[in-house]
Amino acid sequence: MAPEHPKESHEMDHDAKPPPPSSKSVVKDAKKKKDEKKDEDLSEEDQALKQQLELYVERVQDVDPAIQKVALEAMREEIRTATSSMTSVPKPLKFLRPHYGALKSYYEKMVNAELKRYLADVISVLALTMSEDGDRESLRFRLQGSVGDIGSWGHEYVRNLAGEIGNEFQQRQIEEQPVDDLMDLVKQIVPFHVKHNAEPEAVDLLMEVESLDLLIEHIDKGNYKRTCSYLTSFASYVPEPDDTLVLDIAYQLYCKFEKYPDALRVALRMDNTQYVKSIFAACKDLSEKQQLCYILARQGISLDLDEELADSNEQRDILQELISNSKLSEGYLTLARDLDVMEPKTPDDIYKAHLIDGRASAGASVDSARQNLAATFVNAFVNAGFGQDKLMTVPSTDSLTGSSSGSWLFKNKEHGKASAAASLGLIALWDVDGGLPLVDKYLYSNDNHVIAGALLAVGIVNCGVHNECDPAYALLSESVNKEDPTTRIGAIMGLGLAYAGSQREEVRSNIHTLVHDFKVGIEVAGFAALSLGLVYVGSCNEDVAQSIILALMDRSEAELGEPLAHFLCLGLGLLYLGKQDAVDATMEVAKTLHEKISKFCQVTLDSCAYAGTGNVLKVQAFLSLCGDHLEKGDSHQAPAVLGIALVAMAEELGLDMAIRSLEHLLQYGEQNIHRAVPLALGILSVSNPKISVMDTLSRLSHDTDSEVAMAATVSLGIIGAGTNNARIAGMLRNLSSYYYKDPSLLFCVRIAQGLVHMGKGLLTLNPYHSDRFMLSNVALAGLISFLHGSLDMKSIILGKYHYVLYFLVLAMQPRMLITLDENLKPLSVPVRVGQAVDVVGQAGRPKTITGFQTHTTPVLLATGDRAELATEKYIPLSSVLEGFVILKLNPDYQQDHLGS
Repeated sequence: MAPEHPKESHEMDHDAKPPPPSSKSVVKDAKKKKDEKKDEDLSEEDQALKQQLELYVERVQDVDPAIQKVALEAMREEIRTATSSMTSVPKPLKFLRPHYGALKSYYEKMVNAELKRYLADVISVLALTMSEDGDRESLRFRLQGSVGDIGSWGHEYVRNLAGEIGNEFQQRQIEEQPVDDLMDLVKQIVPFHVKHNAEPEAVDLLMEVESLDLLIEHIDKGNYKRTCSYLTSFASYVPEPDDTLVLDIAYQLYCKFEKYPDALRVALRMDNTQYVKSIFAACKDLSEKQQLCYILARQGISLDLDEELADSNEQRDILQELISNSKLSEGYLTLARDLDVMEPKTPDDIYKAHLIDGRASAGASVDSARQNLAATFVNAFVNAGFGQDKLMTVPSTDSLTGSSSGSWLFKNKEHGKASAAASLGLIALWDVDGGLPLVDKYLYSNDNHVIAGALLAVGIVNCGVHNECDPAYALLSESVNKEDPTTRIGAIMGLGLAYAGSQREEVRSNIHTLVHDFKVGIEVAGFAALSLGLVYVGSCNEDVAQSIILALMDRSEAELGEPLAHFLCLGLGLLYLGKQDAVDATMEVAKTLHEKISKFCQVTLDSCAYAGTGNVLKVQAFLSLCGDHLEKGDSHQAPAVLGIALVAMAEELGLDMAIRSLEHLLQYGEQNIHRAVPLALGILSVSNPKISVMDTLSRLSHDTDSEVAMAATVSLGIIGAGTNNARIAGMLRNLSSYYYKDPSLLFCVRIAQGLVHMGKGLLTLNPYHSDRFMLSNVALAGLISFLHGSLDMKSIILGKYHYVLYFLVLAMQPRMLITLDENLKPLSVPVRVGQAVDVVGQAGRPKTITGFQTHTTPVLLATGDRAELATEKYIPLSSVLEGFVILKLNPDYQQDHLGS
């Protein structure tokens, strides 16, 4: 074999520099040599094809139009029928490469219009592999070619053309030239893509040429699911206002095929009440309407049904009850019974002090008010929603423990009693009828702190559920104007929690005078503004915005320096939550405020307005703010750090990038930025304990700066909230022994332990639901309020405003899947639960979950889990199996069963 090597390399060189076409003798010589060898470069078939094509090229340039036409026809046919793998260039294109220039120059000289069009078609296809980048020659010759079936030239050609059309369209828009000829091509390409299962490519092309509405007529029952899943996931990456256009098309498609639950999710994502109502009016099936109500309830939207939206009064009452979320407590307890976790837990069950080395337990036996307060919160978080515990709800003559609810309450000092009384509300969460009698006796106490706590408890019990008797307003409205500021704050915060997101006019008229009343302390005004922000979250309400701005303008410099003055800015920000540029006018006003609070207010407004949008420019703006090295006393960088996390949490890619950016801030940022980074990491993976985030927080929880350590400890609780994560629980146990002499840090460790075991592992704080498609504004507002409270840990959570922790109640939701029959009774069916896989835009029918286990409902779903039915007997009315899902019997299944 060795002697042949020089020959091979000679052949390669020879092939690399083809001889000029005129020297035919050289060509023939070369061909003879190749035939003599064992056809290393070209087989006989390829050789014949090459000669054939070269002949066609010569004939095309013939003087006789008839010969030209035959040659062109043959050449077109040859290219069209060239089937080859997608990884290599089709042979005709390969062999015609050397003649590309010659054909182009001949084209310019041609006279016959019809033949000229034919040749333009051929050159357009050749340009696929030959033209320089950015020349768009394929498109130029296509527009000069014959009008006909583009698809016959193959898929790759059509894709290339679509790319060139996009670039050409943008160019012409800039130069203000007409685009009609391009649109004619688009109208041929879109049906071709849709027909060949390339819906995402059709969507991309229509987005490039700003004509997405052309899509609707081409989509049918077979491909609407793939198209809509692409549209809805692609909306997260599109800048406003295009994202709404994309979602609007998805909404129209779902309505076209009567997939109302999916249409409702899109309408809620767009925050379009008009669409929500039209879906209800269009949906005629009662079971499906009930499913719509469950989706509304989960999102926390209160919709009043009128005659058009419900067929009869009886039906309206049933649907209204579902929207009010009054079944939530019942469903949650069904899940708890099924998993056998009804037994109340004590704080000691959570601390597991026996697992820690000796030194910590010695300090723990001392009965300090700070530790009792921590135990109050832990007890409330762990038994949240269960209606019973071993500290607050035990009967007063409990001989076993020797303690009574009253005695535990009074083991807390002054303001600690407020949180202790309020913890009753959390224990009876969502159960209005069962919870209010427990709280009632404390409303008539002689101690103002106890009354404040009881009022707050009333708000907590009613959080996320609407009762037709409306007990919360009746019980709280009068106490708003009491003399005692603590009682006032309890009532105000209670109203904020009970009516979050409801935009209730009477709540506004009750509270808003307190916001800009001088006689009221700044702390009452701060809580009043925050409660209004919660009630009117994301509504851009002008009146509320105005009263908060007036308060910010009129307060003295000393008052604006107080930690709770920041709640005024936060209340203002929540009004514009996720509303993007609607905040601009208020932003201009914020620039005119006192310099002490102006910057803080602007950053808070910006971070709230763009929360959950994934807007890259905003993240960059926040990062550049964090890059400034400032003097002490400037507080606007902390909300900027939170802003990075709030904006980037919209989708997975941005989320991972934000985590990396926060690592850089830890390395290069100032101390005040360090203090906010752990909280930002917490919000980026709420109830989703990622190992990398967990390790960073664990490192920061041993930081020399106690503020950083506290924030990191609480954030460990946030990322593990409701997961019972053993690794985090172990870290927190170690921290509790490490900090056993530091009461403040130990308090934070206890709070984190309570959060990790929240609801005995049945709850989540994640504001995203429905496969991460929908963001609950109310839940996000609760998390943001808690984070802003944690920015100044020492004066708020470790001071006398620790009940700020109860803002987390707004985000608490059971992480369950309960399947119901058509009479809304729980129905046990097998489901597969596994890690969700992103299958958007993939061909065929890929598996949507991986590593699944089969359970019978009700089941728990962790963050990133997805469930699918493991039986064909039922059809779910919702495409996303989360929360309450109604199942219908599958009519085809019965027949198969009988047939077999």
